[in-house]
Amino acid sequence: MKRVHAMPFGATVLEDGGVRFRLWAPSVALVALELRRGDTWQQHAMQRADGGWHETTLRHAMAGDRYRYRMPDGLRVPDPASRRNPDDVHGPSEVVDPLAHAWTDPTWTGRPWHEAVIYELHLGTFTPEGTLAAARARLEELAELGITAVELMPIADFPGRRNWGYDGVLPFAPDACYGTPGELKRFVETAHDLGVMVLLDVVYNHFGPEGNYLHAYCPEFFNPAHHTPWGAAINFDGPQARTVRDFFVHNALYWIEEYGFDGLRMDAVHAIRDDSTPAIVEEICSALQQGPGRLRQVHVVLENDLNQSHRLERDAAGLPVAATAQWNDDLHHAAHVLLTGEADGYYADYAQRPLEQFGLALAQGFVYCGQPSAFRAGEPRGEPCAHLPLGAFVSFLQTHDQVGNRAMGERIDVLGDPALVMAARTCVLLSPHTPMLFMGEEYAAATPFQYFCDFGPELAAAVTAGRRSEFGRFAAFADEAARARIPDPNAEASFAASRLDAGERAQPGHARALAQTREALRVRRTELAPRFGGGCRSHQWSCEGDALRLVWQLDAAGEGEREAAAPALLHLVANFGAADAVLAWPPGRVIHCLGFEPSAAGTALRLPPGGVCATLQETPDG
Repeated sequence: MKRVHAMPFGATVLEDGGVRFRLWAPSVALVALELRRGDTWQQHAMQRADGGWHETTLRHAMAGDRYRYRMPDGLRVPDPASRRNPDDVHGPSEVVDPLAHAWTDPTWTGRPWHEAVIYELHLGTFTPEGTLAAARARLEELAELGITAVELMPIADFPGRRNWGYDGVLPFAPDACYGTPGELKRFVETAHDLGVMVLLDVVYNHFGPEGNYLHAYCPEFFNPAHHTPWGAAINFDGPQARTVRDFFVHNALYWIEEYGFDGLRMDAVHAIRDDSTPAIVEEICSALQQGPGRLRQVHVVLENDLNQSHRLERDAAGLPVAATAQWNDDLHHAAHVLLTGEADGYYADYAQRPLEQFGLALAQGFVYCGQPSAFRAGEPRGEPCAHLPLGAFVSFLQTHDQVGNRAMGERIDVLGDPALVMAARTCVLLSPHTPMLFMGEEYAAATPFQYFCDFGPELAAAVTAGRRSEFGRFAAFADEAARARIPDPNAEASFAASRLDAGERAQPGHARALAQTREALRVRRTELAPRFGGGCRSHQWSCEGDALRLVWQLDAAGEGEREAAAPALLHLVANFGAADAVLAWPPGRVIHCLGFEPSAAGTALRLPPGGVCATLQETPDG
C-alpha cells in the first residue's frame, strides 16, 4: 500500500518522470531553482504564474536530489514545504518520493477515543540514542504497559541538533537528527501493529526564531495587524491569507495521509491570531473529518489556555464538531498545588482549597468556566463545560511544559510525597478523562526534563540571559548567583541531563511505581474502558477532611466491536492527608486498591495517606 498527500507547493515527484517544483513568493519578481548534480549546483529559471507562484519542472530531477531557491538579491533558501532537510534548516532541501515506501498496515483504522491512554515523549531524550529507530524498539513495552496512544513532541525541522521542537521552521520536514522519513513511517507502522495510535504535536501559532526565511522573501505569510511575542502573526486573516491557510491545512492532512498519524495535538491555539470565520483551527478540524476521517479514526487535541468549550462541542450523534479533546491544565495546576504547596505564578488561582479544585476538575473537566482569574487581574477565563463528555479532557500530572518550564526541570515525583503523587496519578488513570503520562512517569522517573535548544551564538546568549532573567521574580532566584545556577538551555549538558535513565526502573521505589501504574491501567482497560462512552458524567463529589470522594455515571461505549457494557457508577475515594482517613465504604464491587489491603465487608474503610479505593456499582441493583 502506498500513501501520498498531493500538495500545490513543494517538490512533487511525477509519475512519468522528473520533479515539479512550486514556490509561493508574490513579492519576488524572479526566482531561480538550484539543483545539485554531483558537486556542482545547476541553476534553472522558474516561471512566474498567477497568484504569486513560481514553478518549473525538471525531467532529469529525481528523489534524493538536493535543491534550494535563489532570490534576486542572492539569498538562498530551503523549500518551506520541504519533505526533508538533511543538512538542517539553513541547508538545501531534498526531493522525497512518498511512494517509495510500501506500507504494511492496510487494515488499521485507528482506535475510538474512549480507549485512549496517551504517552507524551520527546524523541531526542526518550532513549540514549535519541532516534526514531531506538524509540520504535521501545513501543512494545509501552503497549504491554497499557499505552494506546503515543504523542510525539514536535518533529518539524528546527535549528541545531537538539530542541523541544516548538522552534520548528520547516513544518513538513521531520528533523533529520531523529532519522529519515522512512524511519518515521516504520515507527508509525510498528505502533499500529501493536494496536497503538500515534499523535503528532504540531505548531501553527508561530515559526521558530532561527531559520525562518519567509520573513525575508514572502512577507505575505505574516499579518502585521496582529502582534505576537514572535513578531507579526502568521497571516490567517489578512490579504492573501488563503494560500497561507492552505499551507497549514495541507500540513495537517499531510501528516495524517502521508505518514499515517492518527491525530494531531495543536500547540497553543490561544496564541493563533485569526479573526476569520471559520477560524483556521476549525477549518483544519473540518478538513481532517471530511478527508481521512471519513475512512478511519482521526483525532485532534488542542492546547488552549482560554478553556474554549465551544471548540469541543459534540453533534447529535456524540461526535466532535471540531476538536476531540483539550489538554486540561486546570486539573494539573490544582493537583500540583495539592501535592507541592507551591502557589507562584498561575498556581495562585488554585491555592485556595486545592483538594476541592482537584475534585472539581476530576468531576467536570475545567475548573475555570467563566470565573474571574486572580492571576489574570480578574479577567474571566473559560466557558461552561459540564455538558461535555469527560473524555474531551486530556488530564495529567505533568507534561513537557509543566516540568521543563521550571527553572531546574524537576518532575512532580521529585517535588511531592511519592504516596500522594501516586494517589493523584491513580485518580487520573481511573477517571473517565483521557489520561496522559509524560515519558518516564510510569516509573516515577527522577531525571529532570530541562529546557534545551541549540541556537546560533547571538541568539543562544539572548535565550540564556532571558530565561535566567525570567526567574528573577521568584524568591528562590532573587540574587544573581542563584540565577546563574539555572541550567544553560544551549549547553549540551542540559540536553544530556534530560535523557531518561531506563535503569531507574529496576530500583525499588521506581519498580513499585511502575507496578502500580501497570495495575491501574489494567483495571482501566478491562473494567472501565468499555463503559467510557460519550454519556459519562459526574454524579457527585465531595471532600471529607483530607479525603476526596468521587462518583461518575458511566455509559456503555457502544462502539459496535464489543458487547455493550451495563450502565454503572464508578466510585473512587482517595486520602491526600498526612494521617489515616476513616470513611464509609463506597458501594459496589472493589476493582482497585492502592496502598492498603481491603478489610472485611461492612467495616469502616481505613485509608492510609495516599490510599485509593475504586468500586464499580452496577445499576440499578449495585
